[in-house]
Amino acid sequence: MRLLTITAAMLVAGMATAETVAPADVQFDEDGAVAVSLTGQPGDAARGRDVFATKSKGNCVSCHAVAQLADVPFHGEVGPELSWTGDNRSAEELRGIVADAKMTFEGSMMPSFYKTKGYIRPGDAYTGKAPKTDELPPLLSAQDIEDVVAFLLTLQES
Repeated sequence: MRLLTITAAMLVAGMATAETVAPADVQFDEDGAVAVSLTGQPGDAARGRDVFATKSKGNCVSCHAVAQLADVPFHGEVGPELSWTGDNRSAEELRGIVADAKMTFEGSMMPSFYKTKGYIRPGDAYTGKAPKTDELPPLLSAQDIEDVVAFLLTLQES
């Protein structure tokens, strides 16, 4: 019993000091799921709701309708309705989809929210404003991803 208690304490302590997984280090399985938390910290569903609904953050509601967000105007119809996502997807699947939906759904129009390389963008000849670097910051932080996943898991039929 004592060994079990010590082992559990070590696991909890290790999780509390876990490093954030960098975008380039995210490990997707063959179906696009991400088994490991990007932060080692639990997501905050209330904060995830804010990221999901706020235009200057995730702005997910611009493409997805969610019945539980009746107070947020202008739900989109480009992506699937997500009102029962928590009943149909695991945290691992949702983490992969939010981080980079193209790993799950090839050809998806959904932005890659946790990616820094491999973007196709207009060159200097088109806009004159193309970034001079191959790497861009991710659209959402690792904790933002975990928070959105926590929110999506709350979206259930009951």
